[in-house]
Amino acid sequence: MAHPPTTGAAGSPAAGALSGRRPAWREGVERARAAATTEPGRLRLIGAVLAALVVAFGAVTAWQVSDRRTAADAVAEHSQPLSAAAADIYRSLADADTTAASAFLAGGQEPAEVRHRYEADIDRASKLLVRAAATTDGSATAREEIRRINELLPVYTGLIESARANNRQGLPLGGAYLRYANDTMRGRLLPAAGRLYQAETARLGEDYGEAKSWPWAAIGTGAVALAALGWAQRRDFLRTNRVFNRGLLASTAASAVALLWLVAGHGLARAGLDDSDRHGAQSLHVLNEARIDSLRARGDENLTLVARGAVVVDKGEDKGKDAYEVSYAERMADLVGEPGTGSGAAAGAGADRAASGSLLARARDLADDGEGRAPVDEAVTRLREWQERHKAARAADDAGNYKDARAKVIGGEGSTGESFDQVDKLLAKALAHEQREFARAADDGRGALTGLAVGAGVLAALGAVAALLGMGRRLAEYR
Repeated sequence: MAHPPTTGAAGSPAAGALSGRRPAWREGVERARAAATTEPGRLRLIGAVLAALVVAFGAVTAWQVSDRRTAADAVAEHSQPLSAAAADIYRSLADADTTAASAFLAGGQEPAEVRHRYEADIDRASKLLVRAAATTDGSATAREEIRRINELLPVYTGLIESARANNRQGLPLGGAYLRYANDTMRGRLLPAAGRLYQAETARLGEDYGEAKSWPWAAIGTGAVALAALGWAQRRDFLRTNRVFNRGLLASTAASAVALLWLVAGHGLARAGLDDSDRHGAQSLHVLNEARIDSLRARGDENLTLVARGAVVVDKGEDKGKDAYEVSYAERMADLVGEPGTGSGAAAGAGADRAASGSLLARARDLADDGEGRAPVDEAVTRLREWQERHKAARAADDAGNYKDARAKVIGGEGSTGESFDQVDKLLAKALAHEQREFARAADDGRGALTGLAVGAGVLAALGAVAALLGMGRRLAEYR
C-alpha cells in the first residue's frame, strides 16, 4: 500500500510548497501596489499621505516651539539672573577692596559706616557665591571659578585684618599688608570673578541664540504639507470638475493658520528677545563694566595715597610712574575718555559728554529712552567733576601737603569721594532701569510663544481629520 510522502522532509512537496511562499510583507506591498492602480486605492493613499504630512507638521512645530520657549524661559529666569549675579559678585569684591583702602586712609579708627560697608560687601559676595554654586549647572568653568573665589576670599579678608591691626598701632607694616591684599584681589580674586562673569554671559548668549533661531524644520514641513494639500485639491478639481473639497479646504485652512501663527509668533518673539538683548542685556553688560571701572578707579586713587610712590610701573612708556595713578588714568579713559574729548555739552552741566567709544558713551547709545539716558549723562558730569577734584588732590600731594590731599580724597563735601559716591548711585540707578527694561522685553518675547505648541498640535490634528474626511467623501462615490 502506498503511503503519502512525509510532510516536512527535505525535498518533499510540502517543503517545496512552503519554501515557495512569499513573505507577508511582500504580499502586502504587492496588494497595496495593485490597489494603487485603481482610483479608490489612489484616493486612500493620498488621504493617508496628506494626514501624515499635516500630523508631522504639527509634531515638528510643537517640538521646535517648545525648545525655543524653554530657551526663552532660561534667558529670563536662569542665565541672565546668573550673569547679573556674577557681575554683582565682581562688583561686591571690587567695592570691598576700595572700601578697605578708604578705611585705611582714615587712620587707626576708621569710620563705622566705612567698616560696615566693607563687611556688607564681603557678606554679599559670600552669599552670592553660595547661590551661584547651587544654581550654576553644566559649566565646569563657572564651578571652578566659584571654587577658586571661595578659597581666596578668606585669604584676602585675613590680609585686610592684618592691615587694620597694624594700622591701628601706627605701624607702617599695615600699608604693606594692604598692598598685598590688593594684589591678591586684583591679581587673583577679580580675574576669577571676571572669568565667572564671562562664563555666565556666554551661557546667556547661547540661550539667546537657541531662543531666536528660526524653526526651519517646522516651517519647511508646513510648506510641504500645504503644497501637497494644494496638489490634491487641484487633482480633485481636474478629475471631478468640482471647485472645492470641503475636507481638503478645511485641512488647508488649519495648516495655513498654524504656519502663519508659527511665523508671526516666532517673529514677535525674536523682536522681543532682540529688544531685551540690545536694550537690556547689552546695556546691563556695559553699565556693569562702567560701575566696576569706577570702583577700580576709586581704589587706585586711595592706594596712590597709601603706597605713596612705593609701587611703580616697571616697563613700557609709563615705566617709573606711580602704578596706581597710571591705573586710575586708564580706568577714567575707559569710562569717559580724557577730559575735553567729549562730543558736546552735557545737558545742564556744561561739561563734555563721554568720548565716543567709551563705556558711558556706549551705555547712552544703548539706552532707548530718556529715563535710561538721564542717569548716564549725569554720571558723566560727576565723573568730569571727579577728574578735576582728583587733579587738585594730586597737586596737593605732589607739593608735599599729604594731609590736604587726603582730605580732598576721603573728606566730605567737595572731595573725590563725594564724586565717586554720586557716580556709583547714578550707575546703580541706570542698572535698575535697564534691568526692568530687560525683564519687560524678555517677557514680551517669550509671551509671543504662549500657546503656540499646543495650538499647532490641535490645528494639525483637526487638519489631518479634515483631510481624511475630504478624501472619504470622494471614496464614497465609488461604493
